[in-house]
Amino acid sequence: MQYEWIDKHKAGEIVNAHADTLKRWRSNPHIGWIEGIHYQKVGRQILYNEQLLRDWMAHRHDTDGHLAAIEGYQRTLTRNQPKRRKSA
Repeated sequence: MQYEWIDKHKAGEIVNAHADTLKRWRSNPHIGWIEGIHYQKVGRQILYNEQLLRDWMAHRHDTDGHLAAIEGYQRTLTRNQPKRRKSA
């Protein structure tokens, strides 16, 4: 799966919330958004993981269901890929 990072306007459309609400949600531990997973800071801009926001919306009341999506995303990260051995 390809993960796309989007701006606050598109993220707001996905979760049906204003940009100010997104900011409050980022700092609310009960929402469960994780920096580097659901959103990331790039300079002064905040970008959101589109696929994980969509999954979060679908599983807002099913933490275990959303956790599976987070684990799937984490498996795609470069640091989690098996190291290749150099051929002789």
